[in-house]
Amino acid sequence: MSQKGKEELVHTSNERSLLEKIFEGALWNTRFFVLFAVIFSMLGGIALFIVASVDIWDVVVMVFNTYLQHLHPEHFHEEIVGGLIGAIDLYLMAIVMFIFGFGLYELFISEIDVAKGASKILEIHSLDQLKDKLAKVIVMVLVVSFFKRVLHTPYEGAVEMLYFAGSILALSIGLYFMHKGGGEH
Repeated sequence: MSQKGKEELVHTSNERSLLEKIFEGALWNTRFFVLFAVIFSMLGGIALFIVASVDIWDVVVMVFNTYLQHLHPEHFHEEIVGGLIGAIDLYLMAIVMFIFGFGLYELFISEIDVAKGASKILEIHSLDQLKDKLAKVIVMVLVVSFFKRVLHTPYEGAVEMLYFAGSILALSIGLYFMHKGGGEH
């Protein structure tokens, strides 16, 4: 190969290398778009915490007003428990948003240095680990939602009570196997 051919090859290789570095750098930096999901997950979680807290405050005010007036309306306990379970449901969904945001940040951007050694629940090292943590909290949201609905369901016969008992049994078995399969007790 002639000297001129070698110089052209080196020049082409350097150009390709520079272009490759620029493209790969730009490609790598697109991971920062994940910050939109992180920021809005945190904002959504905060909003859910605020709404749930206001709901609990409303229940507390309702209880004090009812007892100060020496009233005891029909279905009063169901309303209180329903309101509190609804708030717990919102808190759990807020936690889902937080775990999702923290997990995305740690997976795509950087480890959260401040959190090192603080809590293992927010440590996420793989997408599978993030999915597992989210799935467990989502299942708990579904369990709480189930009990909220059960609270307001009228039972008019033995068959309906049997279905109710069967659903609780199925839920218990599912939770047992979810906990047993997790390996973390």
